[in-house]
Amino acid sequence: MSSTADDQERAFARVARAAIDDMLAADPVGATSMGDHRFDAQLPGLSDSAIEDVVQRLGDHITRLDAIDDVSLPRDAQVDLEILRAKVAARHFDLTDVRRQRWDPMVWDPATSIRLLAVRDFAPAEDRLVSIVARLRAVPEHLAQARRTLREVSPLHVETALARSSGFPAVVEEAARLAEGAPPADFSDAAERACAAVVQHAAWLSERLPEARWDPRLGVRLYSAALWHHLDEELTPVQVLESAEAHLDEVNASLREVAGEFMGESVRSPDIVRRALARVADESPVTDVTVLAEVRSAMERLTAFVRDHDLVRIPSSDTQVIEMPEIHRGVSVAYCDAPGPLETADSATFVAVAPTPADWSLDRVASFYREYNGVLLHDLTAHEAMPGHVLQLAHARAAETSLVRSFGMSGVFVEGWAVYAEHLMWERGYVPDRRPDAALRLRLQQLKMQARMALNAILDARVHGGDIDEPGAIDLLMRRGFQEEGEAVGKWRRALLTAGQLPTYFVGWLGVRGIVDDLRVLHPDWSDRQIHDLLLAHGSPGPRHLRALLGL
Repeated sequence: MSSTADDQERAFARVARAAIDDMLAADPVGATSMGDHRFDAQLPGLSDSAIEDVVQRLGDHITRLDAIDDVSLPRDAQVDLEILRAKVAARHFDLTDVRRQRWDPMVWDPATSIRLLAVRDFAPAEDRLVSIVARLRAVPEHLAQARRTLREVSPLHVETALARSSGFPAVVEEAARLAEGAPPADFSDAAERACAAVVQHAAWLSERLPEARWDPRLGVRLYSAALWHHLDEELTPVQVLESAEAHLDEVNASLREVAGEFMGESVRSPDIVRRALARVADESPVTDVTVLAEVRSAMERLTAFVRDHDLVRIPSSDTQVIEMPEIHRGVSVAYCDAPGPLETADSATFVAVAPTPADWSLDRVASFYREYNGVLLHDLTAHEAMPGHVLQLAHARAAETSLVRSFGMSGVFVEGWAVYAEHLMWERGYVPDRRPDAALRLRLQQLKMQARMALNAILDARVHGGDIDEPGAIDLLMRRGFQEEGEAVGKWRRALLTAGQLPTYFVGWLGVRGIVDDLRVLHPDWSDRQIHDLLLAHGSPGPRHLRALLGL
């Protein structure tokens, strides 16, 4: 490498370090989540003046990154430059164009900042308590600043923020347990003031709710930009929508064929898919009492299958199946909570499993477990745990990747691998039990999840870039995705609460599947394990960046 190339690589390393440090400092809760604990005692500054300062710094970093001569960099550094440029630009866009801090009260919710420190054992309890107390002390002024900054607000976001605020005392109690029942006096005082501030803020939000008018739909222009920034793929909303609709048509046709075989009827029989799915749910019941054990059993069976068939290397990791905190229940039955990509401590990975919220009606509980029945739990556990998120994120933590690649972890790749993992298990012959038709039962549920994935992308595009309303969305999800009404309502709300996240499953799956297909063509004699270990050896870069790293 020439001296000029050396100079450019060193210059990029300096610019990258400065940009990442600034972005972590501006988002201390995000830094805690990622595993950088330099800012654990802080809450984010979200006032107009603080945001202006962050935006100025981001603009400076973009200018410096653009000044790097990327042609002179080695391939890995070129990829890192692209990853970091995309991350900085996306953050700049969020703060200058979307500006959630002005209309979304959920941005100001302090609960996550406390819970991250309480549940992650990256440091001794007494050290984490010091940071918790500092954050608790900052809560009153933080929420006062929220009331000065929030302008027009979205009613759905206000309702969701109010629901979450009711769980703040439980988060504080969780933190108090770090001191084994005897928290120091400064903790008790800070906790009392923080809880009072949350109550005061909730009252203020409640007063604003009747007048809340802000429409959280981004519109065509902003949504196109949001998709560009957050997917980090060269796809337009129209391309995503058309691809997802075509895939949904294929999945619906496959569902009819499998349902007909499962029921022993013609594929043209009335309501054949819905009746087949209902039979699977009825014959594989799940309850609040059994759901935790069902997921543990599925994880053990899936892990044994992956190991026995040598599908991919299984890293050593401390993985615990736990009961999901009350404040997170009611959306999905399980999620993976892994240490962040910058974490250096040897922390556990949690697969959080949810009994239904205590205030749900019996009908709502029954609907939830028809959706998340015993067979579907195997497909969901493949996605969230093995060989999905738990395995992939363990590979990413063990990979010898750059700081940029760790910081720039791509949700598109993470979700794409997890969806690919679901399909891989069915494709390689995994069955959830010994019933003669177990493979058909799993295939029905796996196809239903494929339909859900495609509909996630379709719904997001039509909510933020189209004109679909709630009745139309619910009808679409129930009719084309065979979802329970409660699941469909929850997905409609999620589409409004976020923008650009729901398509990550479909776009990520397309990207991961395409890379695997190309590797199989290039290396026809390679085993599953060789293909998958190579795919997971570079951390969690976006699919287009992984292609560049692999020379595809």
